[in-house]
Amino acid sequence: MPSRAWFSNTRRRIETALVAPSNLGWLSAFRVLYGVAMCVSMLRFIGYGWIEEYFVRPRFHFSYWGFSWVQPLSPPGMYALAWALAALALAVAAGFCFRLSAILFVIGFTYLQLIDVATYLNHYYLASLLGLLLSLSPAHRAASVDALLRPALRRTAAASLWLYLFRFQVGVVYTFAGLAKANADWLFRAQPLSIWLGSHTDMPLLGPLFALDFAPFAMSWAGFLFDTTIAWWLLWSKTRPFAFLAVIAFHSLTSALFPIGMFPVIMVLSALVFFPANWPRRVVARARGSARRTEPARDALAPISPIVASPPLRAITLGMAAAYCIFQLAFPLRFLAYGGDVRWHEQGMRFSWRVMVREKNGSITYIVRQKQTGRVWHVSPRAYLTTLQEREMSGQPDLILQLGHHIRDDFARRGHGSVEVRVEALVSLNGRRIAPLIDPDVDLVTVRDGIGKADWILAVPREPAPLIRRIKATESVTRS
Repeated sequence: MPSRAWFSNTRRRIETALVAPSNLGWLSAFRVLYGVAMCVSMLRFIGYGWIEEYFVRPRFHFSYWGFSWVQPLSPPGMYALAWALAALALAVAAGFCFRLSAILFVIGFTYLQLIDVATYLNHYYLASLLGLLLSLSPAHRAASVDALLRPALRRTAAASLWLYLFRFQVGVVYTFAGLAKANADWLFRAQPLSIWLGSHTDMPLLGPLFALDFAPFAMSWAGFLFDTTIAWWLLWSKTRPFAFLAVIAFHSLTSALFPIGMFPVIMVLSALVFFPANWPRRVVARARGSARRTEPARDALAPISPIVASPPLRAITLGMAAAYCIFQLAFPLRFLAYGGDVRWHEQGMRFSWRVMVREKNGSITYIVRQKQTGRVWHVSPRAYLTTLQEREMSGQPDLILQLGHHIRDDFARRGHGSVEVRVEALVSLNGRRIAPLIDPDVDLVTVRDGIGKADWILAVPREPAPLIRRIKATESVTRS
């Protein structure tokens, strides 16, 4: 068993490595790229009418557990917020009033996500986390308006802790996304990728390949291996250039196939944190035709941020960084406490980087019964939800429960008194035959959402996902 001295020496070596100075160029470049990307993202929200579609038009919003108090602003307020976030993102990129701009952007962007669970996307969550790390970092101490106006802020180096934190966060996303694909549906049935590729067989160049039987299996395994190993290939200097090209190719393909918005852009930009800390200086030098290399000694002697140079603050910073890393490792694993198939019951699904591992389609009908008279209504979710909300709700039990409570309240407001609300929720997972998701005998009015295991959700069907074989062109012509 290792001695106390071994633990003490190991801790000291780790701390020394974390507070060692590294060139600040990578962090400044990431600040600029992140700010520009998020500004474009907010302009997309405005330009594509998503503010209206997601936050203004819906009459009901699904809330996260514990955040039901988060409500949208008035329509003019929501548009003003979107424009303000775009401006704040540009301020982050420029490093203008950086600390305040970054914190306000993270708060505003996170608020936007908390308004409605139906708009949840993994890359929005990642953008908030990267923004949080960025807001706490010394990213404004070089190549920024703040450093130009306040020369005392200028630094050429920062503690290596920040580089390791960003690498850790990006590595966590990839690794958990890969581990989520280590299941029979993905690896041995090529689901749900087989379903999705079936709708892209008319795509130029690649479409005919997608029509081949082996294509979904090849791409499923490629996706699994890519996600589980890419962070390690990016860390190794000998494979890093090839790995980065693989990142660009992989996310370009997924962007062409699936409507996943800014996710490919964010992941490609995030992969740059695996390059040497002084990569921006090298790029500029090469652009100028200079072969000069950055002198390590120059960076090592440069002053670093006071928050790391001060021993008391250093201990607090390292402690907070350790707590952050532990949370990022533990929180995605909370699904293990619920047992069963997380893709079915959804408990622990969100915020766990389980990217594109399930295709769920559902038919939902609520049965409302008036207690006094026994009168029964069959209620469609369409009476309360937008198309997007209905699609997202149909396979997520906690959202089905929320709408059931809202229907109860709505019937009470309309003078129907006390009612029971049950639901017929027939759902298909990754191409399986439809099966009941929620116990139809349970009165949803009596159920309260929480972090405990939901016994009102039925078990996942035992049958395997289907093997979908492609129909050859000649067969298609004959049968038509």
